[in-house]
Amino acid sequence: MLTVIGEGLVDVVQRASGIEAHVGGSPLNVAVGLARLDHPVQFIGRYGRDAYGDALAAHLRSSSVMLPLGPDGLPTSVATALIDDDGAATYTFDLAWELPGLADRLAFMLQGTTLLHTGSIATMLAPGAADVLAAVEQAHPSATISFDPNCRPSIITDVDYARRQAEKFVTLADVVKASDEDLEWLYPGEDALDAARRWLKLGGSEGPAMVVVTRGASGPWGITAAGEAECVATRVDVADTVGAGDSFMAALLSGVVDRGLDGAQNRKDLRELSAEGLVELLVHASRAAAVTVSRPGANPPTRAELNAVPGQ
Repeated sequence: MLTVIGEGLVDVVQRASGIEAHVGGSPLNVAVGLARLDHPVQFIGRYGRDAYGDALAAHLRSSSVMLPLGPDGLPTSVATALIDDDGAATYTFDLAWELPGLADRLAFMLQGTTLLHTGSIATMLAPGAADVLAAVEQAHPSATISFDPNCRPSIITDVDYARRQAEKFVTLADVVKASDEDLEWLYPGEDALDAARRWLKLGGSEGPAMVVVTRGASGPWGITAAGEAECVATRVDVADTVGAGDSFMAALLSGVVDRGLDGAQNRKDLRELSAEGLVELLVHASRAAAVTVSRPGANPPTRAELNAVPGQ
């Protein structure tokens, strides 16, 4: 079982051609991406008893994502995405992030979890961020931990706080993915790849096995104990970039699971992943992101769709 904990929300997408609403949220998108790649996955997050909440739950269930938590009395969170002429998205948010009562149920929910993923708003915004950190700490002895900061400076404006929060999760994570924009915001004036190199060292022998940096059209780059690797971005006609990083994250984790490297008992093998193995993971994840950007919204590929990409 794979577990994703984090925010789910509704993206209200504004284009020159009109307005559309799509279910989104970085962790939710990763959960859907993993499920579409044929992994059993549950999503631990909150949503309201409203039309947007009904849409969110239906979206998850349509991709066979399990929902152990029901709706609560708060409104479902909303992100408004403004799409420019180049297809890039700019976001504003109206959200609530808390998980009351989670601590009492968490041990039961995490039974059988071999990989726990989190990131983005869920790891930064109080009061829920503290619950997420506690969940990661509880899962760490038995599960692979993955983290994507997916920074939202319009929500978390204090970069020093955001940096401290990110480093807490990086220290506990086995697999870390960040965009170059994330790292450039968190570490002003520092080269993004140098920041990623330092992240690999956080936590010492218990820290990350790999840190991957997405760089848009420049292609992804990654580092493990075996060295550094990169690959060219898969070329496609871009509809928009909504959800691209989340599809990349899901496929990266899918590759780890497909290689039998999930679970705390496999940490040593994961840390010994070769540079060639890292390249294969980067290529696989890049192709998943390419499928997503080729069509509107956060719409990650199924395994069949990903296998149909040339070179898979």
